[in-house]
Amino acid sequence: MSTVNSDKQATVPPAFAKRRWVLPAALVEDLYPQPRRPGGRPRRTARDWAVDFACFLLAVGIGLLAADVLDQEPHLSPAMAVADQVIGALACAAVWLRRRWPVGLAAAMLPVSLVSATAGGAVLVSLFTLAVHRPFRYVAWIGGASLAVAPLYYWMRPEPGLPFLASLVIALLLGVTVLGWGLLVRSKRQLLLSLRDRARHAEAEARLRAEQAQRLAREAIAREMHDVLAHRLTLLSVHAGALEFRPDAPREEVARAAGVIRESAHEALQDLREIIGVLRAAEPDDAGRPQPTLAALDALVAESREAGMKVTLAERVPDPGAVPASVGRTAYRIAQEALTNARKHAPGTEVTVSAAGAPGDGLTLSVRNAPPRGEVPRVPGSGQGLIGLTERATLAGGTLEHGPTPEGGFEVRARLPWGE
Repeated sequence: MSTVNSDKQATVPPAFAKRRWVLPAALVEDLYPQPRRPGGRPRRTARDWAVDFACFLLAVGIGLLAADVLDQEPHLSPAMAVADQVIGALACAAVWLRRRWPVGLAAAMLPVSLVSATAGGAVLVSLFTLAVHRPFRYVAWIGGASLAVAPLYYWMRPEPGLPFLASLVIALLLGVTVLGWGLLVRSKRQLLLSLRDRARHAEAEARLRAEQAQRLAREAIAREMHDVLAHRLTLLSVHAGALEFRPDAPREEVARAAGVIRESAHEALQDLREIIGVLRAAEPDDAGRPQPTLAALDALVAESREAGMKVTLAERVPDPGAVPASVGRTAYRIAQEALTNARKHAPGTEVTVSAAGAPGDGLTLSVRNAPPRGEVPRVPGSGQGLIGLTERATLAGGTLEHGPTPEGGFEVRARLPWGE
């Protein structure tokens, strides 16, 4: 049984697979579970082999120290001394089974601890393993029973040259220390697993928030484009219907209506290319409201100034009306969101807005703010707006970059297509 249950769908990253030998097999199994045959056990890592060998040597070392003083016990017969050493050797060999049967080994050591002094090291190792690999209820019952039989052992086999009370106190302190050490190791493993579990949940939540932000951005773009596309198709239908019902109209009116139909069809096709792949929201909002374009950038800057921001419009497009409507809407929304972010994350700082470009060269929009003064509290949900802006710019055929400036401020820079 592993220390703590964890997500069984995880896999071992390639970078971690090279370092798994430094962790216990049980911890590796919980952190990065791997498929294995039914009833199979996780393979020992290099660290496990080193620890198991050290525990075996410790049990043997303590057993040899105890065997040296067996002849000093006045009431111990030679047969009992031999039996003591044989049982101690078997107990030391059983240490290699501690990972597979920690409860069974610790329970088996209870009667062994009453008849064999050379098994003392194996008893301590079994208690430590029990505390590391099993919940506290097992430690309370088996560990408590092991400590409770200590007075009986020293009553039957007093320690040569040491009072009964002193022997008992030393044994109890040693047992409590080993159990406490094992519980500490287990708690550290549980803490590591809980932190890993929380990190996995945080990563999953971040992915869900990013996907939700992208979906909402797509829905908002679809709403805007649907309104414009419906308007143009309606205009096209009206003029086509007029030509159908008035075939005798003057030649000038027919030519003007045909020009409107051609221009509306061209613009509708352009908009249709941009909304392919964008899911339309179920309930459109702001129906019928004209969408702002790059020509409204001056009004947006003025509105921000009225709200108390220090905004400078450093560079303007000479003829904003020449910018395609879809590109202008995207640029306006990017500038609007960037100004909102500057107001939230760097209040009171100076913001510089720049827009430049020409047909064939593309449109470049930059919103840069100075470093914030003092510590600014983190706003919940930060970063979702930038995800939406990136999605909006990508759907428009452009790119968007954002990040800190060398001076410590922040800049959002977008490049959008502007055909001839």
